[in-house]
Amino acid sequence: MSRAALLLLADGRLPAGGHAHSGGVEAAVAYGAVHDKHSLEAFCRGRLHTAGLTAAGLAAAAAAGVDPLLLDDAADARTPVPALRAIARRLGRQMMRAARATFPSADLELLAAARPQGAHQPIVLGLAARAAGLTPLDAAYASAYENIGGPATAAVRLLSLDPLDASGLLARLSSDTDAVAAAAAQAADRVTAEGIDVLPSASSPLLDIAGEQHAAWTVRLFAS
Repeated sequence: MSRAALLLLADGRLPAGGHAHSGGVEAAVAYGAVHDKHSLEAFCRGRLHTAGLTAAGLAAAAAAGVDPLLLDDAADARTPVPALRAIARRLGRQMMRAARATFPSADLELLAAARPQGAHQPIVLGLAARAAGLTPLDAAYASAYENIGGPATAAVRLLSLDPLDASGLLARLSSDTDAVAAAAAQAADRVTAEGIDVLPSASSPLLDIAGEQHAAWTVRLFAS
């Protein structure tokens, strides 16, 4: 296992397209739900325990060796909004390019061939973690952190926040991130015995609604 590989997967500078997405915070800012560092922290905490937990579970299961095509279908079922499904697959295509160049593996090649339109991003991330020799827990950590790191970074631009405030809120969410990653990895460990439905499927209706509305905007700073 390489801790450096985990750092690379969790690094926002990995050319996987995440920098172009706000994780829903652009819409939240426009609607007034996020307007300062305190409301941003509440947004990130909510996202972490819903969309973040679901994504981390999928990533952990992929890293554990669960059939990625089965997981991709499960990700579709957990993403009811068409706009967000399209975004997840777009991010998956970009992550696939980075993963194949960085951590090449037969699993990634098979998934790329089976899903030329792009698989959901957490599944690709999980396979990359597996190829790098990381554990399902490591994959869950990378996915969970990405789910709050992206919105926090985007909010710095959207609200002209002090970057130190964004870093501070991510630090304050460290215990929540630990709990989400652990729960995701534990669920992934139960898939073989209990089936795919044991994976988290936490919902966030406001994120879903705002994501669909954001996709219809003619002018926006971020793709999502």
